[in-house]
Order: sequence, then C-alpha cells, then structure tokens
Amino acid sequence: MLKLSTKGQYGVRAMFEVAKGYPDRPVSIKEIARRQEVSVAYLEQILSTLRRAGLISSVRGPGGGYLLTHGPAHISIAVILRELEGPVSIASCMDPEEGCHRVEGCVTHTLWRSLGEKIDAFLSTITLDDLLKDERLLMDAAEHDRIVTIKRAAAGQGG
Repeated sequence: MLKLSTKGQYGVRAMFEVAKGYPDRPVSIKEIARRQEVSVAYLEQILSTLRRAGLISSVRGPGGGYLLTHGPAHISIAVILRELEGPVSIASCMDPEEGCHRVEGCVTHTLWRSLGEKIDAFLSTITLDDLLKDERLLMDAAEHDRIVTIKRAAAGQGG
C-alpha cells in the first residue's frame, strides 16, 4: 500500500512544532526532537532541507531555533512534502527519475497520475494552521472529558 517515508512524516511533525512558535518564538531543534521523539541528527537533515526551501529560517544564539518564514495558514502540507519527498509518485512508473517505456500504451498510467494529482490537491488544502486548530480541538475535548469525569466522580461520592 502507499506509504510516506519517515522524512516526510517527521518533516510535517517538525513544521507543526515550529508553527507553534509563530510569529516570534523560535523553537529549538532539541525541543522539536523531545516533543516528537525524533533524533536531533535526523531532524537536522530535515530542517536543513526546509530552510533551504525557504519554509523556515534559523535564529542563532541563546533562545534561538527555527521560525516559519510565512504564517501557518500559508504553508500547506503538500508544499512541505514536495520539498522533502518530491512530487507525488504513486507508482515507480510515475517517478520522473525512473520513468517507464510503456507510458503511451499503459492502461494504468492515467489512473496512477490521476490518483497522485488528487492526493496532491488534497494535501494542498491542509495547512499548518489547520493542524494547530485540530490540536486545540483535541485539547479542548480532552479537557471537557476530564471535567465530566471529575463531575461524575463528585456526584457519585455525594450519593
């Protein structure tokens, strides 16, 4: 089945952490590594690629780290993954580096190309801001559940 590499997965997770500091709090690589349970060495490679792509900038010195170069609402997951993974290639024949000599007569070529385009289009609609909002919703739901549990426990003790 389709599988995203760890580089793409960790890259999106790292960008999510950097987005939490937007606009003025640089997020250190150690903080990202700790929160996302990823090695600093691997994150250095990923963040270096994202910095060269102009998605993040680095701030040196005490209190330094990484900052988004644009607001979280302006950075899509598709952009992050394209920088780390390249274009969506559902099958090896769709990969520009591998290519395929049967493209002209292949019944599945159009299918795989169309699927790749749909995946890319979907990922283009999701931004870091959407992920931040989802986290807030999850945190709000967890807090709500905690309050309900406390109230139920209190009601049970009084009866």
